[in-house]
Amino acid sequence: MFDAVLRRRLDGPLASVAGRIDRSWVTPDRLTVSGLALGLASATLAAGQLWGWALLAWLLSRALDGLDGPLARRRGTGRGSPAGGYLDITADFVAYGATVVGVAVGTVGASAPLTEWLPFLAVLLAYYVNGTAFLAFSSIAERTGHRIDDGRSLSFLGGIAEGAETILVHSLWLLVPAYAPQVATVWAGVVGISAAHRIVTGYRTLREPSPGT
Repeated sequence: MFDAVLRRRLDGPLASVAGRIDRSWVTPDRLTVSGLALGLASATLAAGQLWGWALLAWLLSRALDGLDGPLARRRGTGRGSPAGGYLDITADFVAYGATVVGVAVGTVGASAPLTEWLPFLAVLLAYYVNGTAFLAFSSIAERTGHRIDDGRSLSFLGGIAEGAETILVHSLWLLVPAYAPQVATVWAGVVGISAAHRIVTGYRTLREPSPGT
């Protein structure tokens, strides 16, 4: 919901940081992989109930994730290479899912009854449906001329649950793990609504004639 506004406000600062780290051995893909590694580390730390370190690793992970695009654009690759865009979105989904599992293990425990896992399973299901909706749209939109070009590698349909909200919620349950199940319950509902909105919007968009016809 806030991604477009935040991108406009952060474009300048992120471009500045990208300029500072622009060295031959620093590549957009390496930033993406480093961000993924820190995301997985955050999930592991959360599972071990090391909440402060998990939060730090999570925020550093997302910072690196935000820098791969500006660095790619600085080097004249436009919205990034197809391979880089693929790697980026895949890394995001792995980091998001792993963090949900890590927080669940750290708060309710791996051997907890299924009922205590339900809020986190609901988040994973909502992520699955939401991701399917926008990735399927992006693939078909690219082929049919309905592409949404906002500078990113994929065509992103807007929603109330986007990257900024995900970073905030994942930070929140690392800050207050005692309330993580309640946060997960609310968040699953928000992501579910966002998924439904994307399904309807994507269907309506693809029913319209292609802008090129």
